[in-house]
Amino acid sequence: MKRNRRICAFLVALLIIAPGLFASAEETAPQIAGLRYESTMALSYAECFDVFYYEGGYALIDVYGSARYLVVPEGSPIPEGLEAGVTVLQKPLDTLYLAATSAMALFDALDALDAIRLTGTEASGWYIENTVAAMNAGDMLFAGNYSKPDYELMVTQGCDLAVESTMILHMPKVQEMIELLGIPVFIDRSSYESHPLGRTEWIKLYAVLVDREKQADAFFASQEEIILRLSGFPNTEKTVAFFYVSSDGSIAVRRASDYVPKMIGIAGGRYAFPGLGADMDTQRSTVSLTMEEFYAAAVDADYLIYNASIDQPLKSMDDLLGKNSLFSDFKAVREGNVWCTGKYLYQATDIVGNLISDIRRMLTGEREGMTFLYQIH
Repeated sequence: MKRNRRICAFLVALLIIAPGLFASAEETAPQIAGLRYESTMALSYAECFDVFYYEGGYALIDVYGSARYLVVPEGSPIPEGLEAGVTVLQKPLDTLYLAATSAMALFDALDALDAIRLTGTEASGWYIENTVAAMNAGDMLFAGNYSKPDYELMVTQGCDLAVESTMILHMPKVQEMIELLGIPVFIDRSSYESHPLGRTEWIKLYAVLVDREKQADAFFASQEEIILRLSGFPNTEKTVAFFYVSSDGSIAVRRASDYVPKMIGIAGGRYAFPGLGADMDTQRSTVSLTMEEFYAAAVDADYLIYNASIDQPLKSMDDLLGKNSLFSDFKAVREGNVWCTGKYLYQATDIVGNLISDIRRMLTGEREGMTFLYQIH
């Protein structure tokens, strides 16, 4: 029952003129033997999951294209006869292994870092201050990365849930081993969200796991307010290319339907690759281009933003030219309008408005108050 919010108005009209064509929310909610459906979580931007609530504090998380997870309250029985493919998450969930780095900021915003005992990133790889402090204090331990987790540590620490990114899909034997140890695996698909606030709205999903729903609603409302204030920017008609150079020399750019191009649009810019990826039958957020393809589309772009959250940050223009000498032909390079993100960007799912503000400052010539971007000379 994947929603498409772009046709909500159309559906409302149909409900008015032909209400019998549509089932009620209770009729379409997944039926679970012995549980009575109560409500569905209200979502404004996220399109990759739903949460259904049932009497007794039970909740069913449906992550599209992935799996369903039944969250069972502490001390409550697991319903009998669950459908195949439903993973049971028995509370309390207070000893998590978190390998999905983008989720850490959301747990931090919920003041729920104490639920994360193990992480797939070493302290040196984190840019979230409270996470670094927790690791330095020994409250959070490195338990190997997603491809080589420390199974023994996960068992001895009593890990009750492994939160993985979609990278685990490339390591099916690792996921299988974790599950054989009796540890359920939850796969975060927030990177597939098409709206900037869609990723942030996953805070509501994680709040279900750690009983922080009210905090999640309040935090998300504050972030939504920031984005709504930013959305009034007039368009500058300046074009922006957001990319990085892969190790094989190809150029990785965002699909036009991705949240990053939408952030550029909210900030008052034009994405340099309109329509890119529209004909692709995949959920991947990036598209790989040859240098020649990238050159043809972006050589006259007004601004280049290098995505160093994936690659190493650029220290100078020479670093960019060292990746390919053709960059010297680019308008943005000639005019000194090359910018780079910091490594913190991908982990900052809680403050997406700051990147929009940075892009707006870049487009309007302001140089103070940047959070994620810095200019390359």
